Parts: sequence; C-alpha cells; structure tokens
Amino acid sequence: MSTPTLHNPLQSPALAPNVIAWESTRACDFACVHCRAKAQKLPDPNQLTTQEALALMDQIADLCKPVLIISGGDPLQRKDIFEIASHASSRGIRVAMSPSGSDITPDVIKKMKSSGVKMISLSLDGSKPEIHDSFRQVPGAFELAMKNMSYARQGDLPFRVNTTVTKHNLSNLSDILGLAVEVGAKEWDIFMLVPTGRGKVEMEITPSQYEETLQFIYNASRTSQIPIKMTCAPQYMRVLAQGQKSEPAQTTVHGGRRAGGRGCMSGNGFCFISHVGEVFGCGFLPIPAGNIRQQSFKQIYQQSPLFLKLRNHSLLKGKCGACEYKTICGGCRARALSIHKSHLEEEPYCVYIPQKC
Repeated sequence: MSTPTLHNPLQSPALAPNVIAWESTRACDFACVHCRAKAQKLPDPNQLTTQEALALMDQIADLCKPVLIISGGDPLQRKDIFEIASHASSRGIRVAMSPSGSDITPDVIKKMKSSGVKMISLSLDGSKPEIHDSFRQVPGAFELAMKNMSYARQGDLPFRVNTTVTKHNLSNLSDILGLAVEVGAKEWDIFMLVPTGRGKVEMEITPSQYEETLQFIYNASRTSQIPIKMTCAPQYMRVLAQGQKSEPAQTTVHGGRRAGGRGCMSGNGFCFISHVGEVFGCGFLPIPAGNIRQQSFKQIYQQSPLFLKLRNHSLLKGKCGACEYKTICGGCRARALSIHKSHLEEEPYCVYIPQKC
C-alpha cells in the first residue's frame, strides 16, 4: 500500500492554510513533561460541542481543503471524534490524527480508517523504556507505544513517529530513527522543543547543540530509509539551502525524496485551533488571533492583525530581520516570544550570523 500524501497543493498561505491543527480536547491520561497543552484528566466543560466542531469543519471546508491534524490532549477522549472526523473527510478535508496512545486498540484503528483518517502520529521519545517512560511520566509507556504501532501496522493504517528533542534524548536520536524504521513508520518527524506549557527552558538543548542536531538530521536524511521531517525548526530550511549549494546532486533520501522541512508557518500556511475555539498562529505561540465562536474562521485567518504581521517578514527584528534566509526560515516566533517576550524578535536558538550583520 502506498503512503498517503498529506501535503496540500500550493496555494497562497495568506488566503488559506495548508495545514490546520485542531486541539479537540485537553483530556489525556498522560502528563508528559513537555506538554504544550498542560493536558488534564478530564475535558474542559467549555470545549467545543459536537455541533460547534461540525460547524467548524464546514467553515474550514468552505475555505480550503487542508490537512487537518486532530490533536489534543488525546482526541480519543472525545466520544464524538469519529463523527467529526467522518464529517471533515466527507467535506474533502484530509484528516490525520495524533492520539496519545492510551486508548488505541485494533477496533479503534478500524474506526479511524472508516472515518477517513489517513495517517496517525505516534510519539517515540526514546529507543528504550527508561528514556521514553521518564519523558512520558507513565511506566510502561514505551511498551504501549510499541503495541500501538503494531496495531496500526496490522490494521494497514500508515503512521509517522514523532520525537521531541530535549536534553534527555539528544544522544539517542540515531537509535530512535533505527527503531522507527524497524517498526514500520512511514515518516520520522522531529520536533524541536518550544518552552510552552509544561515544556521548560531548562529542558532545551543549547543553541550549538540545536545546530548540531539540524546537521545530524540533514546527514541522516541522505541515507534514511524513510523521509525525515522537522517541525518547530525553521532554521532547517537554511541548512537545506546551504546543503543544496554545496552538494546539489547528492542530497536525496530513500525513494528520491529530500528531507522535509519548512520555515515558521505560524499564521502563514498553518494555524492552530484550541479546544475552546481560539485560533493561534501555532500551538506554541499563545497570542490569540480570534475565536471561531465570535468570528468566522475565514475572517480570522485572512484578516487578523496578528496573522498579517506574522506573514510580513519585513517586521522581523535583530538577526532575523537582517538574515538573507528570512523568507524561507523566519525564525521560530514562539521561541522568540518565550525568550525575548516579543514574537517579532530574533530567533534565540539560531547560531547563524547573517551576511549583513
């Protein structure tokens, strides 16, 4: 079976997003140390109702046909999640899901497929139990992840492995990649920690380690049996561009696909919708652009002052404003806010010195 394509055809990011993440709930059985959402055991009573969620799917579909990542918390904690996913799929939205993993069974895999879910994301933050379990704060989480991947593989539902890079697993990345290939993942998606929610600055690797990680991923992608993507690491686009200049003919991966990467898409091709309907540039940038309970999704995405600023690279400050790579990178706006208290300041974890500086 071929891997489903979850990338949208090119369209103006100012007019419509290519990818939307919807935080369907904050309810989750886990309490991961990096959790952006500060997930909790019980759902927020103010989370979007079934009818509000269905109406949101209609608003999105009327504007565009993006990839919709249904996340949480744990989306499987919503009893209506398959109804909502099925409705989104029926409207031409390409649905992916990011469950925590605590409620996956072979029957759940079947329900996901029947509701139109094309791919799921499963977290793997260590290649062995002592690393993964300490991060997830749940004994047995590693074995559960292995079992869930087996269920997905047996149920013929493609899955990608997500890994968040922090100090605890920095030296384990190569082994995690090997395990992702071994268990049958279709992609490996690397998330560079943004200190939001439970994620703390103290968990971050250093800027020099950040750059070394980008170079490691770039080199690994050249021989990897599966595509490697990076998220919350816009500087990777600069690394790719530099690699293309020095080795334009040799930088492909298995199947002829290059390593995946994208600059900061916050409000610029991507947006995040919270469990209570607030719309953000991304889940790590806690500045709301509006709420779908008061405004239409289209109006928020196309006209909110926050999103208009995020799309204007001329507003970037410091090194980012002077950088020759700013239009393909843009720096992480969420990390800038976390460290500098301004989302337009320079990316604090980038070691590159622009030519104009």
